[in-house]
Amino acid sequence: MTVSAAPVTVVILTRNEARNLQACLDSVRDWVQAVQVVDSGSTDTTVAIAEAAGVRVVTHPFDTHTRQWRWALETLPIVTEWVLALDADQCVTAELRTSMIAALGGPQSNAVAGYFVNRRQIFRGRWIRHGGYYPKYLLKLFRRRAVSLDDRDLVDHHFSVSGATSRLTGDLIEDNHNEAAIADWTAKHNRYAVLQARQELFARRGGPRLPISSIFGHPDARTQWLKEQWARLPLFARPCLYVCYRYVLRAGFLDGREGFVFHVLQGFWYRLLVDVNISEQMGATAGETAPVEPPLHATAQHDVGKS
Repeated sequence: MTVSAAPVTVVILTRNEARNLQACLDSVRDWVQAVQVVDSGSTDTTVAIAEAAGVRVVTHPFDTHTRQWRWALETLPIVTEWVLALDADQCVTAELRTSMIAALGGPQSNAVAGYFVNRRQIFRGRWIRHGGYYPKYLLKLFRRRAVSLDDRDLVDHHFSVSGATSRLTGDLIEDNHNEAAIADWTAKHNRYAVLQARQELFARRGGPRLPISSIFGHPDARTQWLKEQWARLPLFARPCLYVCYRYVLRAGFLDGREGFVFHVLQGFWYRLLVDVNISEQMGATAGETAPVEPPLHATAQHDVGKS
């Protein structure tokens, strides 16, 4: 902590993040008031890295991202009003740091409950700038008492706030070194396809809608609106339509060889796996008429909702 530290507590969720955590910590620890790590049972040197940096580490079993974040925000001894919620593979750029400090120190901060930041996705060393993937705004900086999450989101987690929001300049760089091998990336997305299918099937069968959907709203409201339109498209056709939209209409081809791999895998292959799982699960429960509750436990920790 420095004398001029911003009135922010950074909270980071970890599990076996030794390849990512140091860069994340280096990007925040010299200008915020506190950094706290919630670890869910790392077997590598993640905890040692955090402790060596003077960071408080608390261990808590992982259930879902939403529940882990809710536990962290309700339980950790956070003394600041503002929280910056990060994944271990995310780093704050100098421009974003300056923007955060200026925003929180300005008079307009009193009227704002949360700030959206722009994510810069790195895949196999390449910045994915096209295909509708940049800019991508995520709510990451918020007042602790104003934030909420929704348990029905099994794969992703989305923060929402009661109050006004604004956007910050500068990027949040996301570069997951745990997925340097494509086999690790595909294995994780294969697991998440099952959870995503359960979540979509639950919604199709009359489960409660996630809140706030508007094409003209803030970034998360628009994302939710697009997801609702996506759910109305026919299975198996929608992955084909989506990859064409991203790779051709949104110029994903400009991202080069790595972009081709990313847009095809993330925009088509993963979505196709979800549709296959939805089809299988619909067939397995064809006789049910009531909504099927989503499972309580996720099977992996890394977040695909960044996608």
